[in-house]
Amino acid sequence: MTLMTIGDFARAAGLTPKALRLYDDLGLLCPAEVDPHSGYRRYAPAQLERARLVATLRILGMPLSRIKNVVNGSNAAAAREIEAYWRQIEADTATRRGIVTTLVHQLRNEAHEMTTATRTLHAEHGSSHRQGRRDAQQDALLVTTGLIAVADGFGDRDDVAAAALAAFAESGLVGAISEIAPDVSAALPELPASGTTLTAVAFTGGSAQVTHIGDGRVWLVRDGEVRQVTHDHTVVAALIEAGELTADEARAHEHRNLLNRALAPGVVADEIVLDLHEGDRLVLTTDGVHSHIDDLGRLLTLDGTPQEVADAVATAVAEAGEPDNHTIVVVDLGRAA
Repeated sequence: MTLMTIGDFARAAGLTPKALRLYDDLGLLCPAEVDPHSGYRRYAPAQLERARLVATLRILGMPLSRIKNVVNGSNAAAAREIEAYWRQIEADTATRRGIVTTLVHQLRNEAHEMTTATRTLHAEHGSSHRQGRRDAQQDALLVTTGLIAVADGFGDRDDVAAAALAAFAESGLVGAISEIAPDVSAALPELPASGTTLTAVAFTGGSAQVTHIGDGRVWLVRDGEVRQVTHDHTVVAALIEAGELTADEARAHEHRNLLNRALAPGVVADEIVLDLHEGDRLVLTTDGVHSHIDDLGRLLTLDGTPQEVADAVATAVAEAGEPDNHTIVVVDLGRAA
């Protein structure tokens, strides 16, 4: 029997070598052979089915201790265990929904009226928009004086992202949804034939209104520190934030880009208001950028013009193989003349 190296097995299973070592340590997926001198692990092709099952259960958020009961039982027992786990998840979610409703109502009643900043900051823009190794360009960007936005389309239509941004600039989120509604369905994560994400920043005086749906990102660079303003609307991102999945487990998983929100009728966007300071840098990226650069924060803090920073990021994506369309918009904010 020909055994597979840990690297080859990881790629075939949609995992990383680090995740496989974790599963070995926990007794979930032990290698078929371990070299007694080097400790190097090798796996049998027949183990791929078990590895993929473990990876899928982790995407569901199932704890590692509970996964052991699933993979070590019969198929019938495994099915019962998974059903029982999911019934508990649904019950827990319903309980948390009630807590959230009460908490939001309480906070809104106690909220103090906030003053709106009236100062105006000058914005300098730079951008990069490349097709990468995809057959078509499905990313889109919009850069105007008061509005910047990126969108990442998927499916049969290549123009859906650009159409959504044009409509958003004209008539906001309602207009963007109406523009593409004939081509999409809200039944995510069973993705429609065509659709798009949308991440936009509108500037008003000294503040910015962020509208976000999907896995584009807004970054704020202030005083040399980088903060991700938005949260990815993907299954794995939610699990990572909840501490139920490690970033390393998610990094190579075949479902790592599975959206749980995209632009569609009935979708609820994240709305965020940022108070801007002179010297701030705002950056928008599609996932073709941030999914393939490990040191993105270092690039976003580079000295230079916004265009120089955008070009540096695009070069880094190209050096990483640019497997996807990739778009970046960089905005530096300074004192108005």
